Amino acid sequence: MADETKKRVVVVGAGVIGASIAFELQRRGLQVTLVDKGEPGRGTSYGNMASIALDFVAGSGPSTWKKMPGWLLDPEGPVWLRPSYAAKMLPWFLRFLAAGRPSRLRAIEDAGMNLSQRALGDFREMLQAIGASELMTEEGCLAIYETEAEFAADRGHLAMMQRYGLEFEVLSNGAIQYYEPALSPSIAKAVLLPDNKSIRDPYQLVVKLADAAKAAGAAFVSGSVRNIERKGDGTAVVLLEDGSRIEADSVVLAAGVHTRFLAAKLGEPIPLETERGYHTQIMKPGISMRYSMIWPARAFMVTPTAGGIRVGGNVELAGLDAAPDFRRPRVLVRHAQRALPGLKVEEATDWMGHRPALPDTIPIISPSSKMPGVFYATGHGHLGLTYAATTARLIGDMVSGTKPPVDMTPFRIDRY
Repeated sequence: MADETKKRVVVVGAGVIGASIAFELQRRGLQVTLVDKGEPGRGTSYGNMASIALDFVAGSGPSTWKKMPGWLLDPEGPVWLRPSYAAKMLPWFLRFLAAGRPSRLRAIEDAGMNLSQRALGDFREMLQAIGASELMTEEGCLAIYETEAEFAADRGHLAMMQRYGLEFEVLSNGAIQYYEPALSPSIAKAVLLPDNKSIRDPYQLVVKLADAAKAAGAAFVSGSVRNIERKGDGTAVVLLEDGSRIEADSVVLAAGVHTRFLAAKLGEPIPLETERGYHTQIMKPGISMRYSMIWPARAFMVTPTAGGIRVGGNVELAGLDAAPDFRRPRVLVRHAQRALPGLKVEEATDWMGHRPALPDTIPIISPSSKMPGVFYATGHGHLGLTYAATTARLIGDMVSGTKPPVDMTPFRIDRY
């Protein structure tokens, strides 16, 4: 039974961010109601690449600008823009270019790394708290480069990791196959990222978080949120599409890209777009992998997770409503087979999800600038899983009135 003496909080969105926040707030002694139109973990969090990636990369910048025309013209490149959506993307894309100015880029990297440097410790503590430490592997990730030119093109990223003190080891020739025998001998270089861990099943992680929150006293409501209003006494009212109402002292909006619709109704529109991502889950891959693998030049990952091997990544810009183009994951599988010659595609399923992306790559973790008691946790892009536990702690501090241990200025909602 809910404790009516506790501060009541509604968390909208039951993906990995929302479920993490619900668990964190409930264990801090608040009374949480988690709201989602579907079951926890069945949205975008279901199909992520299961990676705790500490090596934050700002999306924009001069190196990206140079590559973008070629990427957009390459039918098998890492970025696909559907012509029918190009005009709608233009305002977002102009903000994306502005975020890549050298004067802005360092501040974005500092903000992203402020979260990344906390992420692994926060994640381990969260897993321990829900009794699921075994969900995180102790293996790292291999970044691979087919040619010396590919490796040279990524030296800026390696320099950034050195600047922030991230550990890595450059591997060549036989050392690569020593770490991961399934990799092709044609791979010229690899970088071992020992602290970039993986999750054994990202969907089960969200289920366990939601279950842990419920076991601690949280409630779950299935429904779509239509709007949020505030009564004269300061209480927030969350209005659902079916006409039901949930009263709360605070509301946390963590509904991924769908958060933008609620933000607009509150009078604070945010440039939140969907970067559609694809994966292929292969249950009979014919190989085993010790490490997850990322190919930076082709912008995709291969991860042993969910009982098989998952191949996924890249970006498709086509909005929320366009039908999936499942030619895309097949391209990724072909690239993966180039790096992993023994990879078979048996008992495989394709999936598409919507990453919530902001033009400057860093999320919104912020109180509302318009309505007291409303908080945002959205726009994590490719790092929703990575930043889940840290975001939950920061939102927990904000909701409970504690000063967060991180400068939250870069993550405010009104920075645009």
